[in-house]
Order: sequence, then C-alpha cells, then structure tokens
Amino acid sequence: MTSTAEKTNLLGLPHGDLEQFFVERGEKPFRARQLLQWIYQREVDNFDDMTDLSKSLRARLNADAVIEMPEMESRHDSSDGTVKWLFSSGFGQAVETVFIPEAGRGTLCISSQVGCALDCQFCATGAQGFNRNLSSAEIIGQVRHAIRELPRRDNGEPAITNVVFMGMGEPLANYRNLVPVLELLVSDWSYGMSRRRVTVSTSGIVPQVEKLGADCNVALAVSLHAPNDELRDWIVPINKLHPIRELLDACWRYASKHSNRFITFEYVMLRGVNDSIEHADQLTKLLKGKPAKVNLIPFNPFPGSEFKCSSTDTIRHFQNRLRQKGMVATTRKTRGDDIDAACGQLAGKVSDRIRKRLGQKNIGQKSKGEQNIGAASV
Repeated sequence: MTSTAEKTNLLGLPHGDLEQFFVERGEKPFRARQLLQWIYQREVDNFDDMTDLSKSLRARLNADAVIEMPEMESRHDSSDGTVKWLFSSGFGQAVETVFIPEAGRGTLCISSQVGCALDCQFCATGAQGFNRNLSSAEIIGQVRHAIRELPRRDNGEPAITNVVFMGMGEPLANYRNLVPVLELLVSDWSYGMSRRRVTVSTSGIVPQVEKLGADCNVALAVSLHAPNDELRDWIVPINKLHPIRELLDACWRYASKHSNRFITFEYVMLRGVNDSIEHADQLTKLLKGKPAKVNLIPFNPFPGSEFKCSSTDTIRHFQNRLRQKGMVATTRKTRGDDIDAACGQLAGKVSDRIRKRLGQKNIGQKSKGEQNIGAASV
C-alpha cells in the first residue's frame, strides 16, 4: 500500500500530465478527460464516486493518488459582500484569497506565492517578505474551494465569472506552477472559462511576459504605478532590472500576438508621489496610441506604510486628464477594506526567507535577491 505522502496529488495537474499518469498505468489517455470533469466540473474528491471509471481503476487510484485541497484556516465576510479566505501553506504560513461580487460578475483574486520578493513599496504583501512559491494544486485549490463554498447564481452557474492573479505574490516569478493553472481554468474539460476572463498581473518580469505571450492567450495586467524610471525604481524596484521602455515593448509584443487584446496598466494613486497632472501627461506619452487601458487604484493603507491615498478630487482630475488626452481610464472601486481585503492589503502569514528591504537611497542598486527573481521558477 502506498503511503499518503507518496501518493500523487492529481489536483493541479494539467491535461497532458494526467494523460501520462494514466498511460503509465496501462490506461487509455481519455481517462484524463474523465478525471478532469469529475474534479473540476462535478467537484468530486472520492475516486469511488467516479462511476464511469472501472472498479479496478478506482482501486488503483485510491492506492496511488489523492485529490488534496489546501486547508482553509478562516473566512472573513465584508459588509459590502466581499469574502476573504486564509489558506494554510504549511509551517505556520498562509495565503489569502478574495472574492469580489459585482452586478453581473464575480471576481476571484488568487495568490501565487507565500509573500513576494519584489518589495513594491505600497504593498502589504511585499512588506511581509517572501517564503516560497505555491504549487499548482495550492493555486487551483483556492478557485475550487471558492466555487464550492459560494452560492451559485440564479442561472445555476458558479458565482465566479473572472479569476485574477492579483493576490499575494508575483505570478510570473512562479511561472512553472502558473501555466498548469491557466490551462485548467480555460480548458473545456475543467473550468472552461473565457481567456478574456482570466487575468495575470505582473510587476514586470519581462522574460516571463515574453514566455506567457507564447504559451498562454490570457489577459495581461501590468503594475506600472509610475510614468518614469526614476520614480518607478523606488516604488517598484523590479524596474531597476527591467525599465519601463523594455517592459512596454514586451507588452506591445504580447498584445500583437492576440487580436483585439488590450493591456491593463494598474496605477496606484499615492498622495504627493505619482498623482500630479504632470505625471498624468507623462503616462499619456507612454501609452497613447497603444492597446492600453489605465486602471487607477486608490491606495489602501496598511500598518507601517509611509504612503497616503490621493484625495478623491486628485484622482478624478488625474482620470479626467487621461481621458482628455484620449486614454481609456477607469478608477477601481475599493472593496473589502473593512476586512483588509482591498487591493494591496493582502498579507497572510509569511516568514521572510530573503530579508530584502530596499529604500529610495538604493535606487540603481540590485540586490542578490532581485538578480535571481524569476530565474529559478521558469
């Protein structure tokens, strides 16, 4: 008998890997499609309940495999309908997942890492440091848990219509485990979501942006947050490795691979830092005439942060300036701030393994941690 620790967790395995799993056991490759439907469409965990599989195959699966979900530690419900879950990632670590309900849609914001190594100055996750990458099972498990727990819509469809990789971590620094999850989200044999409803958000790891463009046709969002390199070097330190021009060139190449595809540029509004009309004009020069949309994000405070949110009037003037210049610009509505579930507030439980903190005085310097970001996870 195979011990539980030695069994293969089938959760998170993409179609091709599942086919190989069955072929190695003398089964036909189509068994992979059946299993995907049982796990993701019928939400079944028990192999004995998978009635279109033979009894002998079910016995073999019980001996060799498991469908193991991440452990949910807690759930918090906001007064505005937002839900936040805390999922254990072992050894006292935990990550957060957020569901945001809106009229006609429901967005699930999922995490890809325990903490984050990129140290963006306005982000609670970055302030916690970095511990490890999540496995594909731990990532897709967040989606599966939320679909199971949330009530379905009136039409019987799941509450979740959109999935965004905007939770804890930099998804493209965990590329190896990201791509199988993207495949499961859009595959007709599992969740069958529209590729336009799955969004990967990145702070700008350019080589992986290029890879994603070749490997996956999903929506891309870029955490820009500054219209010039000097400012972005400070608040988004990965910019010292991949400056704005290099990043934007990769974005336009990504957009060119997919027809009618726009890149969303996220821009957190920081009082007195990046919110002037001059900054709006600089941003316009970078993006005008390109397949770009700007999403302005009111800064959400967290303990220890040195920043404040731009005033409502400042955000409105900034947005109007962009629109006057011909840009598509929206302002994100703050949701779930009463349970620390708003954008930039996710912190989870993280034991920092890199102890990397950069400040403005270090502009132009590259720490060892930064030099290796993304390299070990491709």
